[in-house]
Amino acid sequence: MRRVSLGGQGLVSTSLGLGCTALTGAYGPADPDEAMRVVLRALDGGVSLIDLIDADGEAERLVGKAVAHRRDEALIAAGPGAVGGAGAVRWDGAARWEGRDCVSRPEDLGRACDASLARLGIERIDLFVVDPGATGAPIEETMGVAGRLQDAGKIAHIGVRGLDGNRLRRAHAARPVAAVAVEYSLWQRRAERELLPLARELGMGVVAGRPLGRGFLTGRITSPVQLGPGDVRRLDPRFSPESLESELLRLRDAQRVAADMDVGMGRLAIAWLLGRGDDIVPVPSTRDLVHLEMNLTATGILLPEPVKASLARAFPLEED
Repeated sequence: MRRVSLGGQGLVSTSLGLGCTALTGAYGPADPDEAMRVVLRALDGGVSLIDLIDADGEAERLVGKAVAHRRDEALIAAGPGAVGGAGAVRWDGAARWEGRDCVSRPEDLGRACDASLARLGIERIDLFVVDPGATGAPIEETMGVAGRLQDAGKIAHIGVRGLDGNRLRRAHAARPVAAVAVEYSLWQRRAERELLPLARELGMGVVAGRPLGRGFLTGRITSPVQLGPGDVRRLDPRFSPESLESELLRLRDAQRVAADMDVGMGRLAIAWLLGRGDDIVPVPSTRDLVHLEMNLTATGILLPEPVKASLARAFPLEED
């Protein structure tokens, strides 16, 4: 798989990563053995970036076992959340995510980092992603703590999430930011307005989370009824009956483009994102080996300009 520079600070990744949210059971029950096979197959397929930013402690332990004898093949991205803080708790099903305190309080960063290192069984996290704007603490304070973790050798690079342009500049001025983690897909293009241009200006890479729109862009989710009681998408207003009904009309236009190219809609959506620039690494999450194989093949699809234009008309850049 092609290797790309994720920003300008020496962080090198493969063009496609693996998200681990699905391995936590967020989108339905996940079998630990199958989850292990997914991670190992991703490594076999050339994937380096393993995105644990939205994952839980169990997913970290699983990935740690998977990379134990293949550490040099894996680029581990992780971030502090409820599972790493002092008040760490576990929930069942969607309720586990609904109240999730996924923040980066300066006083908790050290404990969260140490906890992740222990669960992963590694000495250094390659990309530690913090949310400096979530706690009310000064951005500079959060970045200062992250910087000290970097100086101590516990993390190699600092990433951020949850920031607008002005706050991203402040964070980068306090401590160099290697990458921005943001939801970015054909369905959710808001990052193109401000974050993506600014990240490029400042020399940051982009970790594109939810590149398949939590499964919407695959075309397999056509009704909320398909979502189980423990599925986090039940909490996402985009998956309400009213929203899905209108969004599926747009998706059908894109599906016609996919049919003309004789590719699946999910593969087309990933290929579209891969074509947005080498500084963007999509991290689709799956707990299914078949879906993983489909995602991997998307790296070989080049979209002609007329196809890109058709997709842009189907999913235009959102208005503020």
